[in-house]
Formats: sequence, C-alpha cells, structure tokens
Amino acid sequence: MGARRSPSKGLLLLLLTTNLLLAKSVASLPVCPSGASNCQVSLSDLFERAVVLSHYIHSLSSEMFTEFDERYAQGRGFITKAINSCHTASLATPEDKEQAQKIHHEDLLNLVLGVLRSWNEPLYHLVTEVRAMEEAPDTIVLKAMEIEEQNRRLLEGMERIVGQVRPGETGSDVFSTWSGLPALQKADEDSRLFAFYNLLHCLRRDSHKIDNYLKLLKCRLIHNSNC
Repeated sequence: MGARRSPSKGLLLLLLTTNLLLAKSVASLPVCPSGASNCQVSLSDLFERAVVLSHYIHSLSSEMFTEFDERYAQGRGFITKAINSCHTASLATPEDKEQAQKIHHEDLLNLVLGVLRSWNEPLYHLVTEVRAMEEAPDTIVLKAMEIEEQNRRLLEGMERIVGQVRPGETGSDVFSTWSGLPALQKADEDSRLFAFYNLLHCLRRDSHKIDNYLKLLKCRLIHNSNC
C-alpha cells in the first residue's frame, strides 16, 4: 500500500471511517462514565449495549469476508475446504435457535464468553498480518482493527453481565486455543490466502452465533422470554 492515494480511494476511506465512527458512537458507549466510582449499570442496559455491539461486529465481519472473498478467493475453491475447520469447533456451541433454547442461560453465557475469548489472539494477529499484506485494501485493515477493539469491549461487557447474573463471578475461563499464525505467514500464496479466508469465514460464522445467542439471552433474562 503506497502512501499516496487517489482522490476516489481517499474519499472511500473517509466515508468508511465516518461510518465506523458513527456506528461506534452507538455500539461502544462506555459501561460507566469516566471517573465514576461504584458505577452501576442495569442488566437491561448492559444487554442492550451488548446486543447492539455484537450486531455491529457481525456486520463488519460479514463485510470484511465478502470483500476478501471477492478480491482474493475467486476461482480458488476455498469454500469447500473451509467447512468445519474453525478453531472454535472444540466448543460445543448450538448450531441454531432451537438448540440454543434448550441450553440453560448460565451455560449459554459461558459459551458466549468462551467464543469471545477464543478470538482474542487470532484477531490480534489478523490485524498484524493483514497490515503486512501487499496491496491489502485499507478498508479490510480498518475493519479488522475495529473488530479487534470491539471484541474486547464486548467481552468486558459480557463479564459484567455474568457478574450481575451471578454476583462475584466472571464466568468460565474455558476457551479454544488458536494455532493458525504459521498458516497466515506461509510463503505459498495460495496456502496463505486460504488461511486468511478460513479465519474470516470462521469469524463471520462465530460472530453470527454470538449475535443470535445474545438476542436470545436478552429475551430470556430481560423480557422473561416474552419476545
């Protein structure tokens, strides 16, 4: 990526940055005002922010996957190799709403925490390696950086939610380890691009699951399943 950009590309980046900032202003409200002591936020407000934020993350991950797919993966047959190869597969997450409804809310909260924690390391390295890619679109870089930051915010919010549902606890520390960094750094272009593709495919899938789980949890815990 060169330092000099064409006017059209600069305008695109400006629009993207503006959209990200507008979305962030809604999704990333601070849990407590700056400098506040003994701040208490209601469980309802915490869930409202978590649901907005999870939807924002899923929207960004979907856009990033689509852009990467269109730019790098066309004609390579990556999708057939990406099925069931996510690092979070070791976590027994329900595949649909019907399965999720059968899980106790405390177990579902722990699953959300586990998935979010499982993405801490890969998101950090995703940002680093995408920025190192030759001619990587700045739009993808910006979205990767934003998702990494907002995943941390959502995890913090979920720990607060668990602390209110079960006072004094921060939830299970079970999460799935990621070992995909060497694949993102392979010299072979096809192998390296597939590693990126697979990671973004898994991110889109998992962010969609979390989005659905949080909506279900909010319905259960805030609206007594009357929604």
